[in-house]
Amino acid sequence: MAYWLIKSEPDKYPFAALVKDGKTRWDGVRNFTARNNLREMKKGDLALFYHSNEGKAVVGIAEVVREHYPDPTSDGDFSAVDFAPVKALAEPVTLAAMRASPKLKDMVVLKQGRLSVSPVTKAEFEAVLAAGKTKL
Repeated sequence: MAYWLIKSEPDKYPFAALVKDGKTRWDGVRNFTARNNLREMKKGDLALFYHSNEGKAVVGIAEVVREHYPDPTSDGDFSAVDFAPVKALAEPVTLAAMRASPKLKDMVVLKQGRLSVSPVTKAEFEAVLAAGKTKL
């Protein structure tokens, strides 16, 4: 299993909407590095759901339920992935808290902040869950 971080602006698509919808297509990614990360995802992989712009915090966990396929919102070589909600974090883990944690100092989201889809190590994933007082 691999781990990821996916970003969404909460005024566009918050984690609560994913919970309500039960599943969503993650499309509209136009950065090639993020696209390649989507293409690496496998069914069953887990992703930290991060609210960008407002809140700037990991608020939930999502699971890949359909591996990459052509993004229907694109006329180029881009991909989409389907996610389902797993669980909301008991407490959001803010960007500031992640920056302050020595266990998370190498997270891609802290080094490439504009990247909307990034890999996360198992240790980083577990550290975020612990910080969010959440167990799977």
